[in-house]
Amino acid sequence: MKISIGNDHAGVDYKNAIITLLESKNINVINHGTDTTDSVDYPDFIHPVAKDVATKAVDLGIIICGSGNGAAMTANKHQEVRAALCWNKEIVALAREHNNANILGLPARFISLHQALEMVDTFLGTSFEGGRHEKRINKIACN
Repeated sequence: MKISIGNDHAGVDYKNAIITLLESKNINVINHGTDTTDSVDYPDFIHPVAKDVATKAVDLGIIICGSGNGAAMTANKHQEVRAALCWNKEIVALAREHNNANILGLPARFISLHQALEMVDTFLGTSFEGGRHEKRINKIACN
């Protein structure tokens, strides 16, 4: 499995911990995020993740910013992306099961690092249910 990850200055510590978790599971990681807490513009680090996911260069993506909103809004501009802003593992599971989310959006300033790591595990371990949800997913894109 290959995952693309991106973050702004608010998500550096979370990104580093998530990368450690992913690598411990033998998951290849493409790091598009900043490595400093100096203020940056989140779209510069989120668009590359969304492009990786949209072009299927990776299996999934993870994006992190302070509120998670700007990152999710940015990623969702890409037609093949379904970025879900999540704040607990139950929402993550539903985003995968019902919405076939292919990018997990994390709000670093509103969740603990422990929660973030649990959410990543849930994201990786939950599959899309398909069925009645498939037709809804097919109506999302504006192509």
